[in-house]
Order: sequence, then C-alpha cells, then structure tokens
Amino acid sequence: MSEPHRFDRGHTDDLMTFLAASPTPYHAVANTAERLEKAGFKQVAETDAWDGSSGGKYVLRGGAIIAWYIPESAAAHTPYRIVGAHTDSPNLRVKPLPDAGAHGWRQVAVEIYGGPLMNSWLDRDLGLAGRLTLRDGSTRLVNVDRPLLRVPQLAIHLDRSVSSEGLKLDKQRHLQPVWGLSDTVRDGDLIAFLESESDLAAGEVTGWDLMVHSVEPPAYLGRDKELLAGPRMDNLLSVHAATAALAAVATGGAGLPYIPVLAAFDHEENGSQSDTGADGPLLGSVLERSVFARGGSYEDKARAFAGTVCLSSDTGHAVHPNYAERHDPTHHPRVNGGPILKVNVNNRYATDGSGRAVWAAACEKANVPFQSFVSNNSMPCGTTIGPITAARHGIKTVDIGVAILSMHSARELCGVDDPHLLANAMVAFLEG
Repeated sequence: MSEPHRFDRGHTDDLMTFLAASPTPYHAVANTAERLEKAGFKQVAETDAWDGSSGGKYVLRGGAIIAWYIPESAAAHTPYRIVGAHTDSPNLRVKPLPDAGAHGWRQVAVEIYGGPLMNSWLDRDLGLAGRLTLRDGSTRLVNVDRPLLRVPQLAIHLDRSVSSEGLKLDKQRHLQPVWGLSDTVRDGDLIAFLESESDLAAGEVTGWDLMVHSVEPPAYLGRDKELLAGPRMDNLLSVHAATAALAAVATGGAGLPYIPVLAAFDHEENGSQSDTGADGPLLGSVLERSVFARGGSYEDKARAFAGTVCLSSDTGHAVHPNYAERHDPTHHPRVNGGPILKVNVNNRYATDGSGRAVWAAACEKANVPFQSFVSNNSMPCGTTIGPITAARHGIKTVDIGVAILSMHSARELCGVDDPHLLANAMVAFLEG
C-alpha cells in the first residue's frame, strides 16, 4: 500500500471552506459527493441493480450519504471499516406556512430543530438555505447566503431583569425572525422570493425543507490564530475529516484488508429515527447489498459484519475555563490536544475496552495523541449515533471526536490542529 496523504493545517483551511459551503445537510452531502467524485468515486442509485466491481461508490439519500471503496482483492466476506458521522446541526427551520408577521413587521415562521443554544441565534445576520421540491418531483438546492433575516433581542430597557435573572426565551414567541416590513401577511411571499432567487417559474415549488444559518464566515481566532470559530462544527467537522480520510485511503487503496466506508447520517440531533438517520435501514441496506453484489451469501454478510468496526465520530466537550466544575475532575480534554475517546458505562457512548484498543492502535500508527472524555457523574451524558449503530447492526463501535466549546451554538469553537489530527487517525483506522 502506498503512503497516504498526511493532513496538516491546510486541512483546517479546507474545513473552513466546507463549513461555509454547507449551510444544510443537503448542501453538506452534495459537497461531500463532489469531493469524492474528484477522488474517483461514482454514484450508484438505490433503484438500480448493483454490480460487484471494485472502486469507490456512494449513495445519496436526502441529507445522508454512504460511500465505500472496494479493493480489487476484496472477497464477499471482507469486513468493513466504517467512520460514522452526522450532517445535521441544531437550528431554526421554516414551518409549512412560513409567511407571518405582526405590527408592521414581515416575519418567517420557524420551528426549533434539535437542541440549539437559542440565545446564540439572537441579533445575528441570517441567511436561508435548504432543498426545494418542484412539480416534476425533482429537487433544487437553494442558498441565500447574505443577511436576510434576524431574530431581534428585546432591549434591556424593556427587560431590566435580564442581567440579574438571565435571559428567558419562549420558543414560540421570541424566536421568529424578521425579514422586512409589511402591514399585511401575504401567503406565498417567502416561496415566491426563493423561486425568484433560484430562477424558477412562479408556482414551480411545491415542497420545501428550509432552515436559517448565520452568514458570518468561519474565522481563525486568538493572538496566535490557534483557534477556529465557525458554524456547524457539530458535526460537519467529522464529516469533512471522514471524507478526506476516505478519499486518501482510496487513492492508495491497493492491498487494503478492509472495505473503508463513510456513513454520514441526517437527524442525529432529534433521535436518528428516519429513513436517512442512523436508526434507519440505510447503512445496513447498503452494506448488505454490497456483499450480495460481490456474489456473497447471508453467511458472507454475517462474517463481514462480525469483523467490522465503526468509529462514531462526533464533537465532544473541551474543558471550559469558566465552568470547569461541570466537567469530570480527572478528565479535562483540551483543544489542540488531539481527538477524544468518549466513554460512558451506561452505553450513552458505545466504546468498550476492546474498542479503545482499536482506536489506540490507529492513533499510534498515525502518530496522533488522543485524550479521554467521560462526563461528570452529576451531569447527564449526551449520546451519539454510536450506540444506535452498535445495537442495530451488531457492529463493534467506538465513540470518538474533537473537543470543542460552545456546542450547539450558532457559532462553535475548536482548536486549529484537532481537525487534521482527527483526519490522520481516521486514515490509519480505515487502512486497518
């Protein structure tokens, strides 16, 4: 096997480009597919018959993408090495009847998706992006990436208690953005505007999946520019790293002992239960069809799954300098300290001792330091696609990621070195 590309800070520069170009899961998978195409991958349709030929392939479904590379030496029972991630982030999403307003203001009716830090969406210049469905059943991506909307905060003069008692937001009343002035609410205004933005005829759009995003671009931060501030790091940071790692492994893929896979799902932030979520059938269907396309049997599938390992890569919590007491006193992951191994004995993460050994071997091979994360016993622990993947498919799964601050904010913060360290560890893992 040829020596794969080793990522450096140029990877983080590229991450900034990817974040800015991916305001929605639909844009994220389109950009991922474009990058894989440049590495020689080809899209296969779920409605077509698949062949067992070698090379890179991928499936797109909504806001999810599954991509895999089959070495020429692969047998029907060859196990997989999977990196799993998710494409969605907490945000504000447009309701079915989007046109709203009051007291001379034109507004957009939005619903809360996932668990955002709601205050982080206040007083930001917001764009609007997503997927439009047309009368003929086709879809069109749209991205109005300029200041279009704003959720205005109430002036302190009208809420004197905010400084002493904290900001209290009602999800229904306080988070509806404004986007202009009007004495009347005109149904169809927002969609008509998006049709015009997309050079579509009036009335051509019959369905939509739209969400708002901050138009402030990612930026290096700090005296020495050792930090990166930007949107949707949870979890496009992992999607980007996994895409780069899979492309690198495929480029030098002769002699791979495993079939490397990228599985980037939608809807992790609200439970993963959808046809594009980790708790749906997509991954299992793709892996099973890949076995059968290579002439394999149910027995071959069982053998392949038994030898498969998945890295569930998602962001985690770096120790916060202002709230250190919220962290476990002996586990303080630091930014730029390398990716983290996430452990929870109640299976909120899927890592066990044998999984830790797999991860440690990959990091050692890549010469990448790693840290351990465990929650403070007095604090509830979040979860990931890891336990879902392990339980649904019977696949050994290890939860890892990059430590960040401001998770679920409209703008999150990480170290500039951790993204490329994560990508290098993923390369070593996928190589086996």
